[in-house]
Amino acid sequence: MFLKLQRARRCLPPGPVPLPILGTLLQLNFQINRDCLMKLAKTYGNVFTLWFGWAPVIILNGFQAVKDGMTTHPEDVSGRLVSPFFRAMAKGKGIMLATGHTWKQQRRFALKTLRNLGLGKRGLEQRVQEEAHHLLEFFTSSKEKPLDPYYPLIHSVSNVICAVVYGHRFSRGDETFHELIRATEHIFKFGGSFLHHLYEIFPWLMCRLPGPHKKALSCYDILSSFTRREIRKHKEREIPDEPQDFIDFYLAHIEKFGDEPKSTYNEENMVYSINDLFLGGSETTSTTLNWGLLYMVAYPDVQEKVQKELDAVLGSSQTICYEHRRELPYTNAVIHEIQRFSNIVSIGMPRVCVRNTTLLGFPLKKGSIVLPNIASSLYDPEHWETPRQFNPGHFLDKDGNFVSREAFLPFSIGHRVCLGEHLARTELFIFFANLLRAFSFRLPEGVTTVNTEPIFGGTLQPHPYKVCAIPR
Repeated sequence: MFLKLQRARRCLPPGPVPLPILGTLLQLNFQINRDCLMKLAKTYGNVFTLWFGWAPVIILNGFQAVKDGMTTHPEDVSGRLVSPFFRAMAKGKGIMLATGHTWKQQRRFALKTLRNLGLGKRGLEQRVQEEAHHLLEFFTSSKEKPLDPYYPLIHSVSNVICAVVYGHRFSRGDETFHELIRATEHIFKFGGSFLHHLYEIFPWLMCRLPGPHKKALSCYDILSSFTRREIRKHKEREIPDEPQDFIDFYLAHIEKFGDEPKSTYNEENMVYSINDLFLGGSETTSTTLNWGLLYMVAYPDVQEKVQKELDAVLGSSQTICYEHRRELPYTNAVIHEIQRFSNIVSIGMPRVCVRNTTLLGFPLKKGSIVLPNIASSLYDPEHWETPRQFNPGHFLDKDGNFVSREAFLPFSIGHRVCLGEHLARTELFIFFANLLRAFSFRLPEGVTTVNTEPIFGGTLQPHPYKVCAIPR
């Protein structure tokens, strides 16, 4: 078995020597994280191979390798790895964890529907502004007492996608909503953990054992059950002539195209697509904002410069719109640097070659797994002056004007780029600018240190912390 593996690796990019059953996980100490991959790239180059059990995985490291690998033949690497755990969770349905024809139809429909519901228009932006107003009210009610910003942030961000998908928002005390947030939190904490990797290698064993993997799957079932209840309510009141939310649009689409031979429009795909939108539209943006507030207390000089710019350009009463980012270059640069430096998705989701192809000079067979290390682009020393420092100057020219950077890829790149990118950018700008204009954020009395190291999981979370929101 060992010799068979050595023969198999001859035609692949270089990498550590794989062992039977474990592949290269032993050499990685069962941890696949951004720093580990960047360290291996120094030895094997920016295109190298790791083995997860018997499966070779081609790693792309550094901006140029990630960009060229994902965009030279984007259709060739547009498949999604439906691994054992994700197959048990989403059954290859929906958008994020689907591949092939199902993924294409569901993604195309989701993009079109989100645009119909106001994505990129004033309608959806107003929802974000409303939730920002509710968030400011909550921080005001704290009366400068120390609080953990995680739950108020995820509540406000989630309510935007809930209004789009389900047609309504949740009150802050709604127990159903708290159950959904706890389920979401557990799913993301389990992702990327040691037991998650173990499940992918030994699914036949892990599915028979109790443990956190069972809890993560049951949490996903909680989301699915809630979504099914919402669909049932929509069916009972019938589809309006003018659909009001994502479920309305999907039910109308099933009625119109559900019987076509190659149609994937059915209730199961609707459930899993909605789960994807909820998970993707709540956890990632709220986590980025959570990092943002942490960096503001860690770098009070940056916070002060943002506030001076907001006061000078907008004053205290003007409604903040996404378009204002053009007049607020420093604030815009800080938000981009929060995304770059926190790098919450870290490695990125694995892609699969849908046909035989050539990737950066290496021939790959259909079914080959490709993993773009997104973090390596965001920390690439060839593209960032101080990659390991929080530095808003990365996005400013010598005159203080905002400049976009090619290596800024927090939403990934290629055919699998995040479909909610525009919504996430809008939310980050409006929430962050509103919070910084209304409050100064300080550490609680007696607290002098800030831990900016991440907790590894499905997303990189900051360690729990508390802040005081001081009205300005």
